[in-house]
Amino acid sequence: MVRKSGAASSELTAREFGIPEEGGGKDRQFVTALARGLDILRAFRPGEISLGNQDLAERTGLPKPTVSRLTATLLELGYLTSHSRTGAYSLGPGVLALGFAMIASVDLRERARPLMEELASETECNVALGARDRLSVLYLDVARAEAAIALSMGVGSHLPLATTAMGRGILVAMPQEQRAFLIERMREEAKEDFTRIAEGIEQAVEDYQSRGLVLSAGDWREDVHAVAAPIVSPDGERLFSMNCGSASIRAPKQCLIEEMGPKLAQIAQQLSAPIAAYRGETLSL
Repeated sequence: MVRKSGAASSELTAREFGIPEEGGGKDRQFVTALARGLDILRAFRPGEISLGNQDLAERTGLPKPTVSRLTATLLELGYLTSHSRTGAYSLGPGVLALGFAMIASVDLRERARPLMEELASETECNVALGARDRLSVLYLDVARAEAAIALSMGVGSHLPLATTAMGRGILVAMPQEQRAFLIERMREEAKEDFTRIAEGIEQAVEDYQSRGLVLSAGDWREDVHAVAAPIVSPDGERLFSMNCGSASIRAPKQCLIEEMGPKLAQIAQQLSAPIAAYRGETLSL
């Protein structure tokens, strides 16, 4: 099945953020209680050991009594574990099981892995594969180069969608109306930083149209440079991104454009279905 362009993709994106569709109400298939439970799980950030009900209420915007009922349910189902001394919660084994099941279901990883390892060895930079998760990009696999300066990102890491090369690789390939919706969400969250974010995304669109790749040279972290390209799953339904990067001292911008970028773009093209299939556009014969 090919994704339809137009309002459909924007509606799907809106539901991710719990935003009502045009016309006032949510889709009758949308289960608010389930969405709130998932928001509780999403509230945990990398490196955090535990959160209490008050912390979760502040992060999700939900009333504390609602949070208490949700955490009790998630605890019983194994998606949270409790700390009797503090009364706080940590993510449980059930979340890990879901994560590994999702990663295992991405057949692209198996095809991409040897190419990622080869590119990492050739460029002496780390190469990663990721997918969008709301306004973040989630690392699904990483091939590390022995000579590369170690970066902390690994499988399961979340990085900003707007300022990283991998995130921009996803943004430039999606339908325009879906990208516009996400940019509006970024505007709401970024506030004073939005002008810089918008300029970076606009430049990424231009770079992709002219070179078939996107850059992030110090936009996310001053000491990190990376190049990325989008990948569409063979069925045309899922959008991924692959990046190649390292510390800025090892990967100057010109090197990204002239050396790493073309190699990465070639691999992405080899693995990807036509971008038009994901956008729902008619393929020219």
